[in-house]
Amino acid sequence: MSYQDNTVYQGIINLIKFKSHHFTLLQHMTQLLTCFKAYDIRGRLPEELNSDIAYRIGRAYAQYIKPKRVIVGRDMRLSSNDLATALINGLLDAGVDVYDIGLSGTEEVYYATFAYQDAGLAMDGGIMVTASHNPIDFNGMKLVREHSKPVSGDTGLNDIKQIAELNQFSDVVAKKGVMKKISIAKTYTEHLLTYIDASVLKPLKIVVNAGNGVAGHVIDDLEMALQKVTQHPLAFIKLHHDPDGYFPNGIPNPLLPENRESTINAIKTHKADLGIAWDGDFDRCFLFDENGRFIEGYYIVGLLAEAFLKHYPGAKIVHDPRLTWNTVDIVSSMNGVPIQSKTGHAFIKERMRLEDAVYGGEMSAHHYFRDFSYCDSGMIPWLLVIELMSRSGKGLSELVDERMQKFPASGEINRTLPQAITAIEHVKECYQQSAISIDYTDGLSMDMGEWRFNLRCSNTEPLVRLNVESRADFKLMQDKTAELLKLLK
Repeated sequence: MSYQDNTVYQGIINLIKFKSHHFTLLQHMTQLLTCFKAYDIRGRLPEELNSDIAYRIGRAYAQYIKPKRVIVGRDMRLSSNDLATALINGLLDAGVDVYDIGLSGTEEVYYATFAYQDAGLAMDGGIMVTASHNPIDFNGMKLVREHSKPVSGDTGLNDIKQIAELNQFSDVVAKKGVMKKISIAKTYTEHLLTYIDASVLKPLKIVVNAGNGVAGHVIDDLEMALQKVTQHPLAFIKLHHDPDGYFPNGIPNPLLPENRESTINAIKTHKADLGIAWDGDFDRCFLFDENGRFIEGYYIVGLLAEAFLKHYPGAKIVHDPRLTWNTVDIVSSMNGVPIQSKTGHAFIKERMRLEDAVYGGEMSAHHYFRDFSYCDSGMIPWLLVIELMSRSGKGLSELVDERMQKFPASGEINRTLPQAITAIEHVKECYQQSAISIDYTDGLSMDMGEWRFNLRCSNTEPLVRLNVESRADFKLMQDKTAELLKLLK
């Protein structure tokens, strides 16, 4: 080797050593944050999410989004006030004015972000401190920018993560931000009632289960507002109505069968016409019919799609890929346009904006509305349902029974698997020879002709989620569900 070659070689070695040393220094300077997920922030307390990380998220959000005014809200979790305070301090130190709406649901942050103005000036973003339906030792955040546009992994969340991880912020801002506490209760309640004609409502008796209480104040406001505009006041039977961050009524997730019993019992005891239960930040509502039967969110998507297409002929309806046949059948039969999107609130919203869809729904009980800035609401769906019941004179069971028989579904089944990707690939190999079509919009979807399934990894928990449906064959759906669960083992 010549002297020149040796010099070049040594230079390369020195460069590699320098980069390695530099990378090691960066590793010491950077704390990798595992609480950032595909479309929001979720983490176990305090190792994955704490006040220090919340402060850094506030600074990073401000540095990336560059907002002047931001809405902040929080749920009833015991950790939410401290996290919200740290987040707000991060925003203030970055020169951002914060408008604090206090205890709230996620959709109230969405509403305030797209609707509230201070001296004619619109909001530039919003942050909700919540872990929704996760266990008590978790918390998180949902981030939006102007007009409540979602901030997901593809639209800035990963950039915010990297800035927060580096933790290098300037301590000097031209002017520190100012915090204002505001109330949106009046205009938010008025907005919710624009989705229905309250004058047609019948005197229904409704069980409302606020989980651990975050939804309680909105129910109270709607109750008072409806009394002024309806000829026949609604009767509300209120369960678990007061906010309690100790979760005395269990994890705020009505998808868990053990969390439905109190709602079902109240419906039967009071002979109610309807039951409604919400998750921890009430961006999802779950419906029970007059018999206390839990109605899968999948069939409510079809019901609401039909209602919107009557008002907006030919409109686009966005749905997720987990359960699809009922929604596609209804939308297509009414000359609407069904559009499939990846699962998750950020992805659904992005697709709805792109398509200008009037409504979007997920079988997990997320419902999205164009007039709600394409955001999800846990209050608008049940208001629409009670209007449908009042106009038709039918109970909820009558409104969904035919569709449930036409497309029976398993409901979402969760399994914790040590090697989820391998298990899903094994399932694919077993069925791919006889599959009519295979779709990878979100996880693995396989159409087998008379039945289909979707298998996907959770974006927020270490779980594999399975959904199965068939064409008017309940036993086939049950048999194939059992078959798939056996394969997953």
